[in-house]
Amino acid sequence: MSLPPRVMTIAGSAAGGSAGIQADLKTFQELDVYGMSVITAIVSRHPITSKNVHAQTMEAIEAQFATAMKQVGVDGLKTGMLFSKSVIERTAELIQQTSIQHIVVDPVMVGKMDSKLLEDDAITMLKDKLIPLATIITPNVPEASLLLDGRTIDNIDDLKTAAVDLYQLGSDYVLAKGGRLKGPAIDVLYDGTKSILLESPRIDTINTSGAGCTYSAAIAAYLVKGKPVREAVHLAKGFVTTAIQHGFSYTEIVGPTYHAAMRNRGIAHEIKLSYWRD
Repeated sequence: MSLPPRVMTIAGSAAGGSAGIQADLKTFQELDVYGMSVITAIVSRHPITSKNVHAQTMEAIEAQFATAMKQVGVDGLKTGMLFSKSVIERTAELIQQTSIQHIVVDPVMVGKMDSKLLEDDAITMLKDKLIPLATIITPNVPEASLLLDGRTIDNIDDLKTAAVDLYQLGSDYVLAKGGRLKGPAIDVLYDGTKSILLESPRIDTINTSGAGCTYSAAIAAYLVKGKPVREAVHLAKGFVTTAIQHGFSYTEIVGPTYHAAMRNRGIAHEIKLSYWRD
């Protein structure tokens, strides 16, 4: 029997199941790749202390990484919430000790409920040590702004320019996501020469928790299945858009995207592609 490709996620654990490690593993399962996880922190609000992020020790992080590498092996990985400067630095070091080819860096900084998911002194380490190792980075508008020293990004032209400038940080590709801008949901994929705009309808829902994690996890899954970057991003946007279309909530709190939506209901929207050169 042919074994599925192997993908590791290095990220935070979201107790509600909608984002982080949980969203990544659900995405991997739906796209028929074998998922493994390295938990950097547990995101869950303590009912008494209100502490929201419970960081794991470096020993625990290193042990998880070593176990996955030794027991299974890794064809590709994605990073999500790394939280601290020291974890980002160690993650970069661990990656450099491997021959993993497909690396997706989702520069998670702020959660859907405005939870702070990256310490202030960690952004420089992210830019200097981890992003240069990436096949592709996948910042949303607030993350792109922070990576570009607080630049204002108000429209698609700003996003195009941001993608070009983010490319200078050293990744092979940049996917600047425009989901928080007005109008259609347009993302910009830049490869150092040209931009591809990926457009889907804006879906009227608040149930988008984990959408960014799901998008980057889907890209990683398609990459290890042999898809070139442009096709992997195109397919991943279709996957996450469908998951958003059928998002739901069990309570009044912002709910998750529905990871099984494409399997159960088919793709919700075709993704429109257009091109733009420098």
